[in-house]
Formats: sequence, structure tokens, C-alpha cells
Amino acid sequence: MNRRRWSAGAGVSTLLVLGAGALCAQRSADRGAFLMRLPLDTIVIERFEHTGDTLQGSIAVKGQPRQDYIAVLGPAFSITSLSLNVFREGAVDAAPLQRVRIAMRGDSAIADINGAARGFATTSGAVPLLNNSFALAELFTRRARAGGDSADIVVWGVSGGVTLTISIRPVGRDSMTLTVGGVQERLRVDASGRIEGGAIPSQHIELVRVDPAAAAGLRLGRPDYSAPAGAPYTATEVTLAGPGGMTLGGTLTMPAAPAGRVPAVITITGSGQQDRDEYIPVAGGYRPFRQIADTLGRRGIAVLRLDDRMVGASGGSLGTSADYADDIRAAVAFLRTRPDVDDDRIALLGHSEGGMIAPMVAATDPRLKGIVLLAGPAQNGMNIIHFQQRSAIEHDASIPAGVRDSAIRAAAISLDSLARTNRWLDFFMHYDPLATARRVKVPVLILQGATDHQVTPEQAGQLASAIRSGGNSDVTVHVFAGLNHLFVPDTSGLPSGYTALKSSRVTPEVLGTLADWLAIKLGVSK
Repeated sequence: MNRRRWSAGAGVSTLLVLGAGALCAQRSADRGAFLMRLPLDTIVIERFEHTGDTLQGSIAVKGQPRQDYIAVLGPAFSITSLSLNVFREGAVDAAPLQRVRIAMRGDSAIADINGAARGFATTSGAVPLLNNSFALAELFTRRARAGGDSADIVVWGVSGGVTLTISIRPVGRDSMTLTVGGVQERLRVDASGRIEGGAIPSQHIELVRVDPAAAAGLRLGRPDYSAPAGAPYTATEVTLAGPGGMTLGGTLTMPAAPAGRVPAVITITGSGQQDRDEYIPVAGGYRPFRQIADTLGRRGIAVLRLDDRMVGASGGSLGTSADYADDIRAAVAFLRTRPDVDDDRIALLGHSEGGMIAPMVAATDPRLKGIVLLAGPAQNGMNIIHFQQRSAIEHDASIPAGVRDSAIRAAAISLDSLARTNRWLDFFMHYDPLATARRVKVPVLILQGATDHQVTPEQAGQLASAIRSGGNSDVTVHVFAGLNHLFVPDTSGLPSGYTALKSSRVTPEVLGTLADWLAIKLGVSK
């Protein structure tokens, strides 16, 4: 799934695991942001998430293009490959200005830039480095700690293709200096080499590390959730009261010239803390709910898409999938109070974990006109995560075949241990989606990618059978050949290949299928 509640989506997405790291590892991921500040201004925000063997982040520099990266990590805090997408400042769903894929091979850096490969000579063992990335620099301070507090690390600068040496030296028990290109950074670190903060004295820059909750609300520039120019719908910022008095915020798109009260759809994100677009920084930036809102808006259907708890405009605290179902019930109640929304023509659309939450709500609300489940799970989380662990390990060429069975057993033990202290994970592992599915009486559309390695394709049929066994015959299933968990083209569907995806767009076939079905169930003429 693709959330990061704890966290997970699998780092990216939704029962979504990037690289060989398993979902359980993601739930204990290191997440947050680094800020670079001048005395009166924040000039850089780097959000990051370190999950298993994957480090992904987004570097926003004031007045410069944004860089979204995913690094696949190797032994001893090395980097085996780095994927980078460069966007214009403030871009939301525009194509990248540049796509770069870098693989370190012996004494060469092989860079694929917008589809054209080029080799750069460097030093064997060199590590690719991005400007302004302290999440990547933390790999170096951790390596130094592990090796006696001092290290000289050869790096290959992605900007310029220059090979440099970073020198790291201890300063007392809780500080290090990192020197590169004649510039010295003074860093506060803990016993493991984790960077807590610091400064670049020669540039009068302060470095601040913030936790995930604080990082969620950071902005150099606010994301653009407005409607595209010329769209036949409007986009309005809304807030509503969630469970326990917390605030949920998001965007409501409404047909610009409705002929009366309009039908509406509420989107539900996958696992992990997601914004209202369900943004994931792969293949140029995946924003499925923005696409869906645009598609439905052009068909005369309103869409409410919300930031998850503790993300963007939403408050609250983390909970279980059942708690998030209560958030959606609050959203349904909010729409039913609006004079411009037809309170008897409301549907839900959920992706991954969202496809598990939608039936929870529908089972208790027969007034809903229907639910759309995109890669919704039919199995309990224990089976799903164990499959993800096994698949990730079996497809990881860096893990010798002779130790894979023991690695799979160790991952399962780690998962069980983590579930004892993680409410979300404990609930997810033991929740039976089929028991709830049998109680759903509203129309259901089930969409599934045939190459999905997060929620496997047979689960679409399992869900449909369970719903029908409860007496509901209005169930439609579509399995799309060649599409993965994100509903984008992908022949393998393996999360480890997400960094190489050529598209971040949900296919028109999927969008058309769900829009046509919703138009019928919500009584919208074409």
C-alpha cells in the first residue's frame, strides 16, 4: 500500500515497498527533513525517508528547480544507484525537466540522462552525491562512526560529474566536521552518526533536523492544488471536523456550472502518511488522485480529496485503519451538509489500504451509491507483508541464494516483533478484509493491475467472491494487463523497479473505466 502511516505504501506506495526493504522495515523507517537556514530565511528543505535499503527524498531550494531522488543502498553505507527527477519550482503534475538515472559500476558512473546513456570516469567505490542533501551525507557520518569516527570518502558529484574526497573528523563525542571542496560543515551527531543539526560557518547557514510531524507542514512554496487553466470545474480549499475534534483539510473540486446539486466522490489514500494527491516521488511524481479529480470533474462529479492525519492541512495523530475509516465517515457527513452536493449521490474511491478502508465505511453506510477499490487487499496484512518480504528478497540479486531462506525467516520474526509495539501494523496484520466485504451491500467496482507485486492480482477475485457471497450481486471486476500496483505500465510490477518507470500517470483506460462506472452509479449523463 502506499502510505507511510507509522510508516509504509511501501515507501512508495501502498503496501508499497521500494528495493528489497520489506514493509515491516518501512514501518520503522527514519523520516523527517533537513532545513538549511540563513539568519532570516529558510533556503533549502530536504524531506527524506530511509526505509530498508532505500533512501528517498525531495530537495527544494528557494528559486531553483526541485530534485526528487531515490537512492538504492549497498553494503557499508554505499549507494549502488541513484534516480533523480528535476522539476521546475512549484511544479505539481508537470513532467520532469530532466530525468537522471545513475549506476555506479567499478570505476565508472553510468548516467542515463533523459534516455541517453553516458559514462563518467571516477574512482572505484565512489558514492554519488547531490548538492544540499544531508540525508545522503548522513550515510557518510554513519560510516565514519562505524569505522572509528574518521573517514575519507570518495564521492562523485552528480552536479558537474566531478570526483571529490569528503573528509570526516570527530570533534568531541557529539560532533564531527565534514569537509568537501574546501568548505567545512560542523555537524552534531549521535552515537550512531545520525545528524542532529549543525552549521556551515563560512556561509552563515544553520542546519536543522525536524521530525516527520513538523516536516509535513513545511513549505518553501505551497503545492498548487488549483484547477488547471480552462478546466470546467473549480478547486476550493476546505476544512472539516474529524474524529475527536481534529481538523482534516483538503481540496474540493466542483463542476463550474452545475444544473443543481451534484454527486461527489471521496478519495482514500494508501498506507503511510500521504497528501491529498497521494503523491509519491517515482517516475516524475505520481499523483493519482489529482488525475482522478480532473477526470471526474470533467464528467460533472465533485471530488473531495484530503490530506492524511498530520500531513499538510490535517491535524490529529496516527491511528489504525479503523481510525482512518472514521475520518472518511466524517468526510461523508461533511459533504451531506453542503447544499451544493446531493447527499444521496456520494461514492468512495480507495487505493491499496484505501481499498480496505472503503468497504469498512460502506458496510456501515448503505446510503452510499458505490465504492471503487483500486488494488484493495483481500488477505490479512500478515499474508500480504510476508509475500512482500519473500518477493523482495527473492528478487534481490545482492542477497546470495544460499541465505535467502534465512533472510525471509529473519524478516518475518522482525515483523512479528514490530507489530507488538505498532498499533497500525498490529491491526493491519490481523484484520480480515473478507469478513467486512461480505457485509457490503452497495455497488462495488474492483480494479487491479495484473503485474501488481504489492496486492497480488488474485485478490481482486477473492474480494468479489466475498462480496457476492454476502448477497450483493452488483460487483464488477477489471484486471488490467501490464499495469502494476500504481496502475501505470510496468511489465514486472516489482517495487524495486519503480525508480525506472517511464510514466507516473494512471493510464487513460483505468481512468475511463472508473469514470464510466461512477457516472452510471451516480446518475450522471455523458
